[in-house]
Amino acid sequence: MPAPSRLDGTDWTALSGELDEHGHALTGPLLTPAECRTLAALFDEPERFRSTVDMARHRFGSGRYRYFTHELPTLVGELREACYPRLLPIARDWAARLGAPAPWPDELAEWLAMCHAAGQAKSAQILLRYGPGDWNALHRDVFGDLLFPLQVVIGLDVPGTDYTGGEFVMTEQRPRAQSRGSATTLPQGHGLVFTTRERPVPSRRGWSAGPMRHGVSTVRSGRRHTLGLVFHDAA
Repeated sequence: MPAPSRLDGTDWTALSGELDEHGHALTGPLLTPAECRTLAALFDEPERFRSTVDMARHRFGSGRYRYFTHELPTLVGELREACYPRLLPIARDWAARLGAPAPWPDELAEWLAMCHAAGQAKSAQILLRYGPGDWNALHRDVFGDLLFPLQVVIGLDVPGTDYTGGEFVMTEQRPRAQSRGSATTLPQGHGLVFTTRERPVPSRRGWSAGPMRHGVSTVRSGRRHTLGLVFHDAA
């Protein structure tokens, strides 16, 4: 199935509303179970990746993730290309509400060329593997001055069968109030669209930026793989 067709099973109007309300929203299925298994198995082919990060070593949590080279697997590249135009109107709308620049052109290739010209030339597409006891600290995927405000994580294993625990966690820093957290279980093959750094929230003066961070709760058993689609490259 062509990548754009995979996105047709998602109600993008409803997804946009959930993003406005929560800063994250599930898509419909984007990958088949067989495709999920094939992508998860790529973790054991180091030649496909530009670098590997041991999270415990850097005190990011526990587990490992690998950044693909720019020679992305065909399906990964096609999904990234197909998601960008769906997310672009949301990104521009958020920027307008916040009175912020919206530098993103219509074409992903043109935007990536802008990233490279600014010194952000490394692939940021990521494959993550967690085992029992592994987790990911709350963070933001900001790799330079240029960023796209939304990204997608796709679950590659079956929660409750292949692993337990390992929920996707987001926290929102609220003005003059304690932070609010949420946890989402990723169905196999489904994507979760979430904000890279912040989302617009209503305020007495119109709109303000609500800072958000994301991470992964502790995996209690089994092994959990996810694919991360990021729409800006890294410095």
